[in-house]
Amino acid sequence: MHETDVVVIGAGAAGVAAGRRLMAAGIPTLVLEARARAGGRAWTLRGEFALDLGCGWLHSANENEWAALAPSLGMTVDRTPPPWGAQRRSIAFPPDERNDFAAASERFFARVDAAADDPVDRPAADFLEPGSRWNPLLNAIGNYISGGELADVSARDLASYNDTGVNWRVTQGYGALIEAYAAPLDLRLECKVTLIDHSGARLRIVTPQGDIAARAAIVAVPSNIIATEALRFSPALPGKLDAAAGLPLGLADKLFLRIDRPDDIPVETRLFGALDLPSTGSYHLRPFGRPVIECYFGGKLAWNLEREGDGAFARYALDQIAAHLGAEVRKRLHPIAATAWGHDPFALGSYSYAKPGKFPARAALAAPVDERLFFAGEACSEHDYSTAHGAYRTGVRAADAVTRLLQATSQAR
Repeated sequence: MHETDVVVIGAGAAGVAAGRRLMAAGIPTLVLEARARAGGRAWTLRGEFALDLGCGWLHSANENEWAALAPSLGMTVDRTPPPWGAQRRSIAFPPDERNDFAAASERFFARVDAAADDPVDRPAADFLEPGSRWNPLLNAIGNYISGGELADVSARDLASYNDTGVNWRVTQGYGALIEAYAAPLDLRLECKVTLIDHSGARLRIVTPQGDIAARAAIVAVPSNIIATEALRFSPALPGKLDAAAGLPLGLADKLFLRIDRPDDIPVETRLFGALDLPSTGSYHLRPFGRPVIECYFGGKLAWNLEREGDGAFARYALDQIAAHLGAEVRKRLHPIAATAWGHDPFALGSYSYAKPGKFPARAALAAPVDERLFFAGEACSEHDYSTAHGAYRTGVRAADAVTRLLQATSQAR
């Protein structure tokens, strides 16, 4: 049986941050990752240019740790504003209607924010204006934000999210950035943890590559992996299962299309497939000025297209884009890659949201067990959930707690 002081389970943003923090403290640490790569739900497809199949935006970039780390790893932070927000660079969305929608959106989110201290944790959909023509599009936006329908999302959780409004990107890819940060770690890939036995004096971490004994572990896997018991605990931890089940991973999928003869396609512009549907694709035209369309699908639409499979994302996107840019554009668009995070066995979704009434579940999921089991990941973040920087912060927090524990134990000997 291999022995070490600490095992970090999962080499996504949280696990990598935890591993680097422990390494800096000089604590022997082994990082285990089920995939054949580090990064988790941050995944950059490398080719002619980098395509982020997972997270792509450095949200709250002016205080985002990954944005601060990027230059030290030889990567470039691009500060071009996103095709949403104040600039609202959209096509097929007349300015007067766009302004009317923006006002309706601001009123909706103001009502949600006002619910932050409401003793009753209601669904976010309760705060839509009855009969508003913009409710379908607001629900679609909710799908992009949470990966779930507004009727299924906790308003208090949505209100607790911290957003500075600054959004940048990594030219070489967000996933590539996290992989580069993981490079110095003692990292074992394709090593899925199936059981954590915490019944004895030392933890026993069970993997197909053999068991590992450790003094402490940081569990940095998606909430769905805990909720479905793809990773089990012995003795069982029903409180963790309940917390994880209250924080399901919503779904957001991407498709990238290559554009032939791209010069007539607007650069860094957004196109909604439809303005009157609760489920619609959102299309980022020519990000970074590249000959590419980044297609984004959330919630029920993404789940349905995943289940349909066999090019369903491309067919849906081509229909919606051609309806606005003309039928001739079909011949100029070619699929490069698409995701299916809902069917990814090591994620089972994209990022977490809290169900109505489950706002306290984030703190419950993050709480340590017996001062030996610690938890990290975006689902454990109360204010920066669904982001890689939120995951980073929980990883550092867990690593610091482990460091204090091991130092106190050593001093007591």
